[in-house]
Amino acid sequence: MSEGAAGGASAGPAVSLADVSVAFGTGPARYRAVEHVDLTVSEGEFVAIVGPTGCGKSTLLNAVAGLLTPAAGRVCVRGRPVAGITAEAGYLFQQDALMPWKTAEANVSVALEVMGAGRAEAAAQARQWLARVGLARFAERYPHQLSGGQRKRVALAQMLIRNPSILLMDEPFGPLDAQTRGLMGDLLLSLWSADRKAVLFVTHDLEEAIALADRVVVMSAGPSSRIVAEHLIDLPRPRATSEIRLDPRFHAIQRAIWNDLRDEVMKAYGDQFSVEA
Repeated sequence: MSEGAAGGASAGPAVSLADVSVAFGTGPARYRAVEHVDLTVSEGEFVAIVGPTGCGKSTLLNAVAGLLTPAAGRVCVRGRPVAGITAEAGYLFQQDALMPWKTAEANVSVALEVMGAGRAEAAAQARQWLARVGLARFAERYPHQLSGGQRKRVALAQMLIRNPSILLMDEPFGPLDAQTRGLMGDLLLSLWSADRKAVLFVTHDLEEAIALADRVVVMSAGPSSRIVAEHLIDLPRPRATSEIRLDPRFHAIQRAIWNDLRDEVMKAYGDQFSVEA
């Protein structure tokens, strides 16, 4: 059992996918995105999914979020089948969805207002969350006045202010430069460590996955993508993402996962590239 899972509050998993297949279209044009996927995320566990472009990583997140219905199999949250939008989950996309006409504070507080909170209460909590993500001085700025990293921190606060028990994150730091990605990873780990929510995190960056996660899941090239390997990340916590990458154990884990991932990446690119073993 991973370190994150050891502190779980319940016996069952936070998320479970059993023999899940997802397809798009009908007839001859029907495309099977993923097939026969079995995956669980324990309470408090941080699971990262890696795989080639187009292998269905985001598709699995969307199935857990209730944004799409699998063609076969079963998706459950805490033992209950997903039917409609998953209220327990917060979803952070690669591109932020901040409203340009609202300040940082208003963008965060609206997440509570739509749930019925009063405007004053929502604003007070929004200010607290902006402080937690290091943006207390930027509450009155509009998105166009913020850097990419700052906008991403606003989006993170916007998701977390609802106190979701499950975090779904789809390449959330992808558009950022390497240094900012590292800082955002450290911020995420700091916030996550406070209450150890279940996390399903999609990334193309293998080093990012290892630095953040308790477990890394490798998916095959599509179509009909499946899980081909899982690796426990037995690196100590708390972690600083820049420092943990210097650990010899980190590099051993990276080599092991890349051995599973490399062939799938090459399949996805076909004959465009060749890699020597």
